[in-house]
Amino acid sequence: MHPSPSQQALFAVADARGLDLAAQQALGICEYALMQRAGAAAWRVLAARWPQARRLGVACGPGNNGGDGYVLARLAHEAGRQVLVLQLPDGEPRSAAARQACADWLGAGGAVNGFSGALPEVDLWVDALFGIGLTRAPEGAAMTLIAAINGAGTQVLALDVPSGVDADTGQVPGVAIGASATVTFIVHKRGLHTGAALDRVGDLHCDGLGVPAATIAACPPAAWLLRQQALAGYLPPRTPDSHKGDFGHVLCVGGDHGTAGAIALTAEAALRAGAGLVSVATRADHVAMLLARRPEVMAQAVEDLDDFRAVCARAGVLAVGPGLGAGDWGRALLAAALGAGKPLVLDADALNVLAAAPRALADAIITPHPGEAGRLLGIPTERVQSDRFAVAAALAARYDCVAVLKGAGSIVSAPGEVPRVIAAGNPGMASGGMGDVLTGVIAGLRAQGLPAFAAAACGALLHGAAGDAAAAQGGRRGLLASDLFVHLRRLADPCT
Repeated sequence: MHPSPSQQALFAVADARGLDLAAQQALGICEYALMQRAGAAAWRVLAARWPQARRLGVACGPGNNGGDGYVLARLAHEAGRQVLVLQLPDGEPRSAAARQACADWLGAGGAVNGFSGALPEVDLWVDALFGIGLTRAPEGAAMTLIAAINGAGTQVLALDVPSGVDADTGQVPGVAIGASATVTFIVHKRGLHTGAALDRVGDLHCDGLGVPAATIAACPPAAWLLRQQALAGYLPPRTPDSHKGDFGHVLCVGGDHGTAGAIALTAEAALRAGAGLVSVATRADHVAMLLARRPEVMAQAVEDLDDFRAVCARAGVLAVGPGLGAGDWGRALLAAALGAGKPLVLDADALNVLAAAPRALADAIITPHPGEAGRLLGIPTERVQSDRFAVAAALAARYDCVAVLKGAGSIVSAPGEVPRVIAAGNPGMASGGMGDVLTGVIAGLRAQGLPAFAAAACGALLHGAAGDAAAAQGGRRGLLASDLFVHLRRLADPCT
């Protein structure tokens, strides 16, 4: 299974452990030989990225991650670098491989220093404290050492996983190394690509350590990471004889009194994503504004269910929720949309109403942020962020639909599907209206014939990529949802 520029297999920690053993068997080597490969791979990254770093500090823990650090320390010492190895008070190597790595470091003339609370002055720190096994917050001396390294103002190379990050979930339950770069080994761990982990990993490198592709391919991935290049696989070129009827009709439902902007963003996003026709069902006092802002949108005054049924009959996909409100008007329209028997994209107020009366959804996509996800499952937001993969799967199972759990490293989940993680988006997109645009993008793709799971994955990727393109032009701070439109149009067309 070779890395692809468009998508990357991600693995759970249990599978990564199994692959360590499978790799030794496939290569015919012992655990220490594999450890030597890992330490050498990390040293190559360090030497290439920081050629001027002459004084290195290597913080080694008691497990095999520490063993990787001892190997790197020896190689750096042999290359003429000054290397100081720090060990935690209870950090004596525990496995035979780690003990051998430490012995070889000492045999090469190195020394092991205990951590007493003060850090020596170095040009670069190497974090080899904890690997993929850590699932709780570091405590005691480990917590103090991690905090000291973070506070030293020195760049850090993390080995396999930044210490303090849960490699399975992406959670950071306490203090964690803030790495400038991380070298992970054999396969990508899924937790390094979502949630709080993204703030700690830095530039991520994966070295396969020479493990045969067939060995890795024998283990099914826990998720797939989607990069911008994957868009072309979802969005085929249009034929010369195309017409608007080929690309679907989206009805955007929302915009109660005072919230016309939300549904206006959704409608334009559906158009920019390529929908052939887009209508809006909204309050009568918003129609003139919508037509003036974007005359291509067919804005319809909907004040009762008869009005709604008339406009709904002409549509193929319904995007419901932005600016919908939780009053009688919004609740009635949501109920009518749920009963219309058409593909749905639900967001914002629609999700809050749904949370009060959960039900299975037919052919639907929901797009909650962590707070909305917590309400949909009846759990605190903190629990949502503690295991985003589990929460995305729970949302899909509870509502029998496709769920897009938004946030850093958005996760797309559905019953029977391998989750997708979105490698696009940036902090500048934490502004009002971005979710409304995502709703329209996904609905526009669904209208063009993409199945629900594909539309959700492609839509989240397209949305994030457009946000990155907009930020690259003008910076992240002050980025507006409407800044994405010109980039949506360009990125949604693989011919350009």
